Amino acid sequence: MPKIVINTRPIARAAPLTNHLQAVGFTVVEIPMLTLQPRPTTDNDLALMRAWLAGEYKALVIISPTAATSGLNVWQSLVHSEHDDSGDAQPDNKAANIASEVLVAPSQIIAVGQATAAALTQANIDAANYQVRQPEVANNEGMLAMPEINRLQAGDKLLIWRGLGGRRLLVDTLQARGVHIDSIAWYERSMPTEAMTQYQQWQQDFHSYHKIADTAKKPIVVVSSGAAFEHWTSIVQGVREKMSEPKRSNDTVNDARDSLPLTLADFSYVVLGERLANMVAAQRLSYWRVEDLAPDTILSAIT
Repeated sequence: MPKIVINTRPIARAAPLTNHLQAVGFTVVEIPMLTLQPRPTTDNDLALMRAWLAGEYKALVIISPTAATSGLNVWQSLVHSEHDDSGDAQPDNKAANIASEVLVAPSQIIAVGQATAAALTQANIDAANYQVRQPEVANNEGMLAMPEINRLQAGDKLLIWRGLGGRRLLVDTLQARGVHIDSIAWYERSMPTEAMTQYQQWQQDFHSYHKIADTAKKPIVVVSSGAAFEHWTSIVQGVREKMSEPKRSNDTVNDARDSLPLTLADFSYVVLGERLANMVAAQRLSYWRVEDLAPDTILSAIT
């Protein structure tokens, strides 16, 4: 039987990996552990954007494709509003006019990875002064190694586009150096409401067709963040507890209960970066560590 891979990435980001692994014969099941919900843009967010556009920051760091898209929309709107005020705007087809605005970056732009950088290509950003830069390794450590970040010193200001929560290594390291950090959280992460039901249904189907005989046959779980792993842990343990409850006489859902519920150790993991690897290792789970989420990288790790 083909190896099973459970892709826990958010729906909007899952398809490239799923398609890549399916093309080489893996059975891929998408059970997202994160959903990304947009947050309202506040007056403070707009004030930070205007300060960035006015040249108050040495650099802009963009943490994810979702943050890039959200930030771009506001950037384009602000530039378009300025043209409206000056009388330069074209009255017809407002959306097209906004999308076609030439955006002049007031500082260096750093995208955490290829997908984030690609999200910026939807806008007409003038590259005459600044081009979008990427770290060699798509994580906090990789960004800290970049010359553009390394040269920041006490008193300099950095703006970050991000989601609510997430790692703080970049922020904490730079703040300890005296760099002033401002950030805009364009979205927040939460566990999808259907995640437990999806996992429970998958486990029932899995027990119908598979038996875990050795490590080589363990389903492989791709996890890209600490929050996703925490959600995965709570779901696996929650379903295990639910399936371990004594059966009621009128309980008709017996198929899944007839097999032992899976534990965290019944899976192998592909994890992104050192911090997540440490979380998984602390529970004595088998894993492969990767430094980016490119489909080829993940395929190379598991084959």
